[in-house]
Amino acid sequence: MLRACVLTYGTGWEESLPYAEFAYNNSYQASLQMAPFEALYGRRCRTPLNWSGTGDSRIFGPGMLKEAEEKVKQIRGRHKTAQSRQKSYYDRKHGEVSFEPGEYVYLRVSPMRGLQWFKFKGKLAPRFIGPFCIVARRGTVAYQLDLPKELSDVHDVFHVSQLRKCVSNPDKHVSH
Repeated sequence: MLRACVLTYGTGWEESLPYAEFAYNNSYQASLQMAPFEALYGRRCRTPLNWSGTGDSRIFGPGMLKEAEEKVKQIRGRHKTAQSRQKSYYDRKHGEVSFEPGEYVYLRVSPMRGLQWFKFKGKLAPRFIGPFCIVARRGTVAYQLDLPKELSDVHDVFHVSQLRKCVSNPDKHVSH
């Protein structure tokens, strides 16, 4: 949101900072199911922005109110745009993934750099090994794999986040 203010207002972005704060604090948040101001104080924010039609505008000056209303509208619009962009980034990587028994998947062996998992360590260690056949589904997000004898000391049930679908020919196995 601050980047949008800087791009819009240029060198005078510091003057729009209170409007950006106001727009953020009074915007509906899906996680809270209300605006942050309302969550913090237990009531809706009473602001002079909507007083332009009630006759109270002479207290603050109609020019200042119109300018503030325009800035808040712009910032709210950009805030919604930024939210939808972030949502699309999240949705792109977090789709619903499910596998059927008999499908082949690759197994992630390096979830964190520096840790040694499955006897593989180092910068050039493979990130995925396999493909392995799915034997059964265990729960809603776990799958049991048919692992070879070399990996017999590893538990054979894995979370769906550790699996990647095999789209190539599963007959081409790489030695473990």
